[in-house]
Amino acid sequence: MTRQSISFTTPNDEWLKAQVESEEYTSKSDVVNDLIRKARAQQNEIEWIRAKLIKSEKSGFTNMTRDEILAKSKEELRRNGEL
Repeated sequence: MTRQSISFTTPNDEWLKAQVESEEYTSKSDVVNDLIRKARAQQNEIEWIRAKLIKSEKSGFTNMTRDEILAKSKEELRRNGEL
């Protein structure tokens, strides 16, 4: 694991200490790594949504109803193992 030296503002340092004191985490490093993991997962989700929106925009218009679109979307997600 790579070691880093970073500085925190007083409020952020106090928040980190509180997370460790609550015994949810064993160290400030654990808190920071968890925050980074969550941010990366969120970024992946945003990229997935963005890709779906771009694909949808390129596919053009449809005459399907809202319910038909929803059913088709859910079926696609099931096929791709995303739901």
